[in-house]
Amino acid sequence: MRWSVFIAIGLSACSLCCGVGCTDAPAGVSRLSYVDTRVGTAPSTTRTAGMFGKNTEEYGQTLPAVLEPNGMNFWTPQTRDSEEKCIAPYYYRDSLFQGFRNSHWIVGGCTQDYGSMTLMPLYGTLRCQAGERATRFSHADEVATPAYYAVSLPDEGIRAELTARSRSAIFRFTYRQAGKAYLVVTPNSDEGQGFVCIDTVNNRIYGYNPVHRIYQGWGQPAGFSGHFVVEFQKKISGYGTFSADSLFEAVSQQTGCSAVGAYVAFDVTAGEEVLVKAASSFVDADGAQRNLLSEIPHWDFEQTRHELTDIWERRFSLIQVESDDREALSKFYGAFYRSSFLPRTYNDVDGRYPAFATGKPVMQLAEGQTYYDDYSLWDTYRALHPLVNLITPQRGGEMMQSLVRKYEQGGWMPIFPCWNSYTSAMIGDHGTAALADAWIKGITNFDMEKAYEGMRKNAFDRPATLEEYRNGMGRRALDSYVKYGYIPLEDSVPDAFHTCEQVSRTLEYAYDDFALAQVAGVLGKTDDCRALMERARNYRNVIDPRTGYAQGRHADGTFLNDDNAFRFTRFITEGAPCHYTWYVPQDPYGLMKLMGGRERYAAKLDSMFTEGRYWHGNEPCHQVAFMFNYAGQPWKTQQAVRHILDTEYHNTPGGLAGNDDAGQMSAWYVFAAMGFYPVCPGTPYYMLASPSFPVVTLCSEGGRPFTVKAKGASARNIYIQRATLNGRPYTRNYLNHADIVQGGILELEMGPEPNREWGSSPSDCPPKVMEN
Repeated sequence: MRWSVFIAIGLSACSLCCGVGCTDAPAGVSRLSYVDTRVGTAPSTTRTAGMFGKNTEEYGQTLPAVLEPNGMNFWTPQTRDSEEKCIAPYYYRDSLFQGFRNSHWIVGGCTQDYGSMTLMPLYGTLRCQAGERATRFSHADEVATPAYYAVSLPDEGIRAELTARSRSAIFRFTYRQAGKAYLVVTPNSDEGQGFVCIDTVNNRIYGYNPVHRIYQGWGQPAGFSGHFVVEFQKKISGYGTFSADSLFEAVSQQTGCSAVGAYVAFDVTAGEEVLVKAASSFVDADGAQRNLLSEIPHWDFEQTRHELTDIWERRFSLIQVESDDREALSKFYGAFYRSSFLPRTYNDVDGRYPAFATGKPVMQLAEGQTYYDDYSLWDTYRALHPLVNLITPQRGGEMMQSLVRKYEQGGWMPIFPCWNSYTSAMIGDHGTAALADAWIKGITNFDMEKAYEGMRKNAFDRPATLEEYRNGMGRRALDSYVKYGYIPLEDSVPDAFHTCEQVSRTLEYAYDDFALAQVAGVLGKTDDCRALMERARNYRNVIDPRTGYAQGRHADGTFLNDDNAFRFTRFITEGAPCHYTWYVPQDPYGLMKLMGGRERYAAKLDSMFTEGRYWHGNEPCHQVAFMFNYAGQPWKTQQAVRHILDTEYHNTPGGLAGNDDAGQMSAWYVFAAMGFYPVCPGTPYYMLASPSFPVVTLCSEGGRPFTVKAKGASARNIYIQRATLNGRPYTRNYLNHADIVQGGILELEMGPEPNREWGSSPSDCPPKVMEN
């Protein structure tokens, strides 16, 4: 291997405040105030919604959640009680309110919620089941921010407010008139199972629901429970439990398989405020109680609201954008908020967490450590994890160490770990990509030797049993990939959901092999590095030389003759061959050769936009707009990226182009709006585009401020005319990671017409990282 880089820049962690030279928002300015968390909670209304037969009409993409960044719970209003796959607890189009939930839905992903409970305040009449207790609300009466949510319930005469910490929340219910009030608590389960108990001595309800069934075919059962505790400041005047339609007054405990729950009653006066606290744990009831006592030991609603507000203001100060356009600021910080959900914290405040995979004991972290889960890696390795690595490198390393822990406990490096278990949800092996990106960018607070052991096992070994294979352990179709250099159409992968997708798997494994080779090179694993770099060229085996597009290939070496480049096909994952053709981030120059040279490459890339083939609503296209830089035509990247930013993201409930997929869609926006993007994680390069703001300052933890000044940037002035980096002329159409974290100023002069000279020479294009 001739190319290997390791950025040893000493990214030690500091506090959440930004680096030297950065300042917080000007006095009286709150970046939090720009965010409406309801954006993305309605069916998509953007330009490409529903393209290529992908129906997004029935899906919300995110949650109006109150949460800590990467916290345990997403405290959200609930308008739907289903925990089924793809169903969010809140939809903007609904008009009935069912309560508040500590959701663990993998935001924007087509997965199920799990381990949650819902609590609902009522007045006058006790109604226990979700459909019965649902009451009118209006979006005009909602306040929805990352640190505070409030809603008026006119038929109940209640003003309900919520603020929270990572594992705990505090609610304030204000009653319009005197009378009988109720609080209903239900453990949520898609199988109707659960347990509740009312502790009248300590004024609390506690319970759990088992998380023992994962959607059929999506890996092995999770094998743990969602535990919760709910406390009330006010003494209760009555209580009971329920199961389905049956009420059990003065009964303190209920368990069963049919919608069980508990209720308590209060006598309230007009204008009275009733405070309620709640917390959860994935370990046990004691863990939930300790979490509550640690995070919210008091009954001061405003104190917790202030704490969470401060956490978010410090989070948003890590990327400071300047603009007179409030709408633009709202779009940016809204995307930053949605990029802060996952992976989630999984451990209790005492460091305990359920071991990865079924049947393992509870594990214990050392003080100060965090264990994360719910990695939607097929999506998030592209931009979300690179964003974490850039702005919060300490947290990035902790997330990578959590992957290492999963390998140590489960025996295989996970590919798509959710619900604290292996899943077979998506393809590729992108834990490798995420780990490689962190390491290559100088993040060292995780055990890379152990990580390499697990990544290598995935790349070279096969599971011992079919059960392991189906449960998401190891790479699918690895035998064929190694034997043929591609996965032939005859290979039917034994996986309940992904029985085809042979071309997509080939392309993704080739990239993952490249990413692993970078780590092997740095660690001195010379033989592995050589073998993996050779396998990284396997993408060539599924690009049809007759058309220059990705194509299905038989075991005898022949390509399909179908005219299918622009249609969804069974050998491509969630897209058409024209989308996956560009999935060669490790070797765009080699792809150019396969296509017949730079001009044909550029013409094909042009057609993605001029002929309406680009589809932003799903991840396989996310790097496409930036690939003009490799062809020496960066002005086309500038134009395409600005167009996507303007047409695929709106600050409205239907304003996301597709499922947010654990924050990847929003992380794309954050990078693109700043003016650069990591096309190939595992390398230190970012493709320059067209910044949306006159000034963007990155205040990465442990780094120095890096400012992008785009002079004259506007909706009209989208093209880079000339540039300087730290006062020196800069003609490269890419940035190096070291340039950013070492701090400095990139100044771009923007104009309304392309400058076809800037960034267009071969020496100004991104470095070649593979020999062709």
